Amino acid sequence: MVIGTEKEVIPIIMNNPEVKNAVMKVLIGPKEGWGDYVMRVLELGKDGYTPKHVHAWPHINYVIEGKGVLHMDGTDTPVEAGAYAYVPADSLHQYKNIGEGVFRFICIVPKEGHMA
Repeated sequence: MVIGTEKEVIPIIMNNPEVKNAVMKVLIGPKEGWGDYVMRVLELGKDGYTPKHVHAWPHINYVIEGKGVLHMDGTDTPVEAGAYAYVPADSLHQYKNIGEGVFRFICIVPKEGHMA
């Protein structure tokens, strides 16, 4: 059994020229006993964004805090706390923070989709 709080998890700064003001916290994954998946929290600061990218695995997102936009396959959809999304494999996607504060969301991927 694993029980913890997000505030105890050390953030990983996402250093990539296609990313701005982004950190990731790995909550649960293979090290904690969830062999096939990884649950992370991504946090985008003001004007922050994830890379616009495509990959061979799907993922699930749940917005915890803030306001953002999910770009998926050419469509921009506003999202805010309480929103969720299923991003299919091979879909071009990106999250952007469009609010004044932080934008935070849960991202669950298969273990092959986790790059830290």
